[in-house]
Amino acid sequence: MQSKTKLFLTLLLPVQIVLIKIISFFPGFIEHFYSNGIFIYTSKLLRYVFGWIPFSFGDVLYCVVIIMILRFFIKKVFKRGVAWKEIILDIGATLSLVYACFHMLWGMNYYRLPLHEILKIDDQYTEEELIEVSEALIVKANHLHAKLEINDSLPIRIPYSKEEVFEKTVPAYNQLNGIFPELNYHPKSIKTSILSLPLTYMGFSGYLNPITNEAQVNGLILNYKAPTTSCHEGAHQLGFAKENEANFIAALTTIKYDDIYFNYSGTTFALKFCLNDLYLRNEEKAICLIEELRPGIRKNYREVNEFWDSYKNPLEPIFKGTYDSYLKANNQPDGMDTYSYVVALLVNHYKVNPITYQK
Repeated sequence: MQSKTKLFLTLLLPVQIVLIKIISFFPGFIEHFYSNGIFIYTSKLLRYVFGWIPFSFGDVLYCVVIIMILRFFIKKVFKRGVAWKEIILDIGATLSLVYACFHMLWGMNYYRLPLHEILKIDDQYTEEELIEVSEALIVKANHLHAKLEINDSLPIRIPYSKEEVFEKTVPAYNQLNGIFPELNYHPKSIKTSILSLPLTYMGFSGYLNPITNEAQVNGLILNYKAPTTSCHEGAHQLGFAKENEANFIAALTTIKYDDIYFNYSGTTFALKFCLNDLYLRNEEKAICLIEELRPGIRKNYREVNEFWDSYKNPLEPIFKGTYDSYLKANNQPDGMDTYSYVVALLVNHYKVNPITYQK
């Protein structure tokens, strides 16, 4: 009986893959019935179930899964007389269950309507428009830096703990209700990952556990990056699966929130995307704009780069390459290289709401 169940689940895997592929051609259907329907209730339920736990249940779950995988290979693969049929059925049935849970609990959000369609804005922009937004963000960043630090050469230190940043993420999202009425972020389920050190060596600031809907933030990252990282993972929790869309929402959330440290983190976060994109188009102009930044802002950027450089290792490109392939397999053809669409959202949102990006 058990082997028949495993065979059924294994055969169900390719059926699921084909079915998901077919459904992905109907983003409007997914937007209405899944992202703004079923998912709202399942995600909230998961945050109620796991959000109150003071540690990351998802991290513990991953550790248990890793141990079980190692145990499986030791007991069934690395031995004489390997029963390959049994092994294939075990792996196939497990993958089938994981694939189903992933898509039912979160993964279908990869195929919802693009964010520019939800916001009813364009997804194209010119270099002149990019320069205009970059200049506005530079003025705003310099203004915020000057309010926080008299000495223009000193970087900004955000005085909040990670837990305080997580607490502020909820009201920050509540202030977006005029733009995203469906973004009702309650209850909170954002935690410092107990796997922060491995995450750092892998090159990641955080991640969302799609099974428990817990947002995990790397506890080792600089506090300067904590607001945008927390809001980025919050965007994933609320159903915006694509990295570029979560980056835009994180920028918008932190820029609009009534907290000057969040404003500074979000403004410089958005500006970096714009300057990186401009550098690819017009290197000379990008360098000229960078020179307009107060030295303390440039020092904040350097500190982030130095932090990640200090953890570089031979395995990091492998982890990032794997994640890049994962993104491309989930309706993100540009993989981790998402500058252009983030900037498209910033530039075109600026057209309809310029005051958000001005001092």
